[in-house]
Amino acid sequence: MKQKLHILPIIILSQFACTSTWFAGNAIIESLTKKLDLGPDIISYVISSVQFGFIIGTLIFGVLMIADRFSPAKVFMICAFLASISNLALIYPQLSINSLLITRFSTGFFLAGIYPVGMKIAADYYEKGLGKALGYLVGALVLGTAFPFLIKGSPLANHPDSVIKLTSGITALGGLSLFLLVPNGPFRVASTTLNLNAGPVLFKNFEFKKAAFGYFGHMWELYAFWAFTPVAIQWFAIQTGNHISVSLWSGIVIALGGVSCAYGGILSERLSSKRVALIALLASGFLCLISPLLFLLPKYLFLATWCIWGIAVTADSPQFSNLIASSVSSELKGTALTLVNCIGFALTIISIQLLGILQTIIPTPFLFIPLAIGPLLALYYLLIKKKRIPSI
Repeated sequence: MKQKLHILPIIILSQFACTSTWFAGNAIIESLTKKLDLGPDIISYVISSVQFGFIIGTLIFGVLMIADRFSPAKVFMICAFLASISNLALIYPQLSINSLLITRFSTGFFLAGIYPVGMKIAADYYEKGLGKALGYLVGALVLGTAFPFLIKGSPLANHPDSVIKLTSGITALGGLSLFLLVPNGPFRVASTTLNLNAGPVLFKNFEFKKAAFGYFGHMWELYAFWAFTPVAIQWFAIQTGNHISVSLWSGIVIALGGVSCAYGGILSERLSSKRVALIALLASGFLCLISPLLFLLPKYLFLATWCIWGIAVTADSPQFSNLIASSVSSELKGTALTLVNCIGFALTIISIQLLGILQTIIPTPFLFIPLAIGPLLALYYLLIKKKRIPSI
């Protein structure tokens, strides 16, 4: 028990530090736009490049069963170092559009050895109470995602390069800390052979398939909401004539999701992971549908409602991960989490690009309505009966 008490905080802090590179490019998007002389469509390309890299990374890591065959702490550290270097390339003076997309892609690729591997490490330590542990862990991911925006909106960021240097530095430190301080967990069962058929086998498991499809619906909404929250806040500020720090409030909205992940994990011990996910999906789906009305609210009520959305949109994420991890055998947990992440993040590219296209066609207040598709589908799969669930 003593080991668990100090292990989880280290995993949480390392996860927070290493995922800070995820939205680092988006936090300095204005600087990148000026440097490369590009328009607002760069937003969707920058984040989609990270997502695409993450998808390819998780696909390779999952098919090769990296997290289950090798020490997950060592995989985590190596990927943290490489993600740090990739992120640091953003401050290269001769950065071009091609090198920008490549550096963002490589950052996403190495994040595939951080986020799902961090969850795998937690699963190796927590046979019981995994929903609570993953709540803290995914909360750390969310805070890490918000961190670049919070830096940008604070006096610490006197130059866009400082955001990149700081996130790269703590990423390397986080990877090293986890490797040195977190040994292999007591419930880790290493896979000794490579099974290229693991993915299809997993999707024959009803409970796994049900949780996975619910997670896919959740992911349709999540990253597109995060990516376009600065757009929504900026549009509101311009149209209403209010002075709002877009970076600071975007960071706050995303960071509050980290708090809801942690609280949702605690709540799951009383209500179950499924019920917490259902509540979160109902709330975020409702806000998607009424989103145009939010832009008619007064300044602080608009910001408060957007913060509530930021809370609801993430609370179900660790609970889906718990449902996924709990539905498979110990030697396949890492592969299951990695493959589901791969497919889920592939969907985020579609929803992000969709909003990027719609941004040029429809008014901003109507931009978020299509995201309701995700929560509605996730609710359907969580509540569906076994005989009716479709196969893939």
